[in-house]
Amino acid sequence: MAGLPMSGWQTSALDTARALSFAAFLWLSAVIYSTLLLILFPLLPRQHLQRLVLQWEHAVLWALRRLCGLGYRVTGLEHLQACHGQGQIIFSNHQSAWETIALGPLLPTPQTWVTKRELLLVPFFGWALALFRPIAIDRSAGRRAMRQLLTVGAERLALGHSIVIFPEGTRVTPGKLKRFGIGGALLAARTGVPVVPIAHNAGCFWGRNQLRKRPGIIDVVIGPPIETKGLSASAINALAEDWISAAVTALVQKTDCMPASD
Repeated sequence: MAGLPMSGWQTSALDTARALSFAAFLWLSAVIYSTLLLILFPLLPRQHLQRLVLQWEHAVLWALRRLCGLGYRVTGLEHLQACHGQGQIIFSNHQSAWETIALGPLLPTPQTWVTKRELLLVPFFGWALALFRPIAIDRSAGRRAMRQLLTVGAERLALGHSIVIFPEGTRVTPGKLKRFGIGGALLAARTGVPVVPIAHNAGCFWGRNQLRKRPGIIDVVIGPPIETKGLSASAINALAEDWISAAVTALVQKTDCMPASD
């Protein structure tokens, strides 16, 4: 009868249907936009292609809000504006696939993302990603990978790019911590550009390898730029890791989320 509350299994079935609808939208839209990018790449300048990527990211975030009831809010945008127009290094914690989509529209352009090389092999998405020349690291390459990060990273920073790095190197379950890799901090120490730390609790809502999304609001907190001139890589890493770890811990506790299983 109309007006009666849904039972537990009905609610669960509806949540699953919404999650499946979002997953279908995500991957279908990724194929469509990636194909467009591959076709238009020889015809349009990079900034026009970047607008297509931003359109896709906004569309995914809209679908996530409408289908799964999951939105986000941001504090600290003024800290990004303080570095606007110059190269900067973004350090963000990594809990979910969400931040790989949502950070793009928040950060200044042009952007260069540091990612693992295997992602470039993913059909459609990886092929389109390669068009934007990310710093694709072979994590088994050791010193060669570090040289690549330092050389290409310095070149892009000199062009005014934002270099986006997940210093944990992999997704980490909310409530757990992973030591930061040294590469991003070493790049900052050698170039003297500021590091902007970002913390979020996306993993509390969009868990790793989880189909269903928890409705709610993801919090993104952008911290004050860390001035790196004259600091060692280890000192830079310690400052960034301390700020991000404290901010993430506060967000996870505020959200009262249970760690998602890996």
